[in-house]
Amino acid sequence: MSEENKLQGCAITGVGSYVPERILANAELESMVDTTDEWITSRTGIKQRRIAAEGEHTSTLATHASRRALAQAGLDAAELDLIIVATITPDMPFPATACLVQKELGATKAAAFDLEAACSGFIYALEVGRAFIASGIYKNVLIIGAEKLSSIIDWEDRNTCVLFGDGAGAAVLQRRDGARGVLATRLGSDGNKADILAMPGGGCRQPATVDSVNERIHFLKMEGREVYKAAVNAMTAAAKEVLETSGLSIEDIQCIIPHQANQRIISAIGSRLGAREDQVFVNLQKYGNTSAASVAVALDEALQTGKIKRGDKILIIAFGAGLTWGATVLEW
Repeated sequence: MSEENKLQGCAITGVGSYVPERILANAELESMVDTTDEWITSRTGIKQRRIAAEGEHTSTLATHASRRALAQAGLDAAELDLIIVATITPDMPFPATACLVQKELGATKAAAFDLEAACSGFIYALEVGRAFIASGIYKNVLIIGAEKLSSIIDWEDRNTCVLFGDGAGAAVLQRRDGARGVLATRLGSDGNKADILAMPGGGCRQPATVDSVNERIHFLKMEGREVYKAAVNAMTAAAKEVLETSGLSIEDIQCIIPHQANQRIISAIGSRLGAREDQVFVNLQKYGNTSAASVAVALDEALQTGKIKRGDKILIIAFGAGLTWGATVLEW
């Protein structure tokens, strides 16, 4: 059986997204750290981001997005077999945020677990969910990318605090015999570079103490230049691999949805792939980098705005801490 045939039969039947109401614009950040709107915009392409309200948690955002995805799929939560939440900002170390979402949705028969692959999380969850469906174990799977990154951002670090925002995106995966659906996926990782994008504190290696809090190690830390190089190389290579596996060229793709991290990264990948500007969907100017939620929110917006229609080929690419990366080709 060919690789393409093995990957058939799993379709995305519903998507949904949710972002908090509060908008934090670049101008407001100027009063918080030593930065300017011009500096942020020229280096990242970001103009604003969304920040969760007090009482809004990752599970809250995930639940809102999930309800919208289920409604679009015409599926009752009680019919779900599995819920996967991709996140690096769980409500708490345990239980899994997916279990909290399961409770809120009333998905009484669903198994639930979290998956951590940072900004690549949604693509990892998509492939895990697809595998459960392809194996015949489950028929209805809900995958979610959700983050409350504002809770782990150092608002005194101007190099990172300008980049991130909060949000969630969800998708319902269902068995559809004869459907093209997911055509090919490539996942990758490189733990040798784990230190260039990480949150050092909070785990068993450096648990929370008075000293660790004072040393500010419970915030996201990033070596921007190294991350940029690794992201462009890994996402470009993964994209080329899935195109080859699915027997497609970049000209066959109607919509490219890259991880919404930085406009310079997106432009560099588009150039290396030979993509036209109108093929690439970008919304990071409104939301910043929402990690695992990034490509999920963008996919929902691309559908809502008519960028994607039935039969279109879609290329989704992401890169995150770990280091992790992934690419997938879908036929809508």
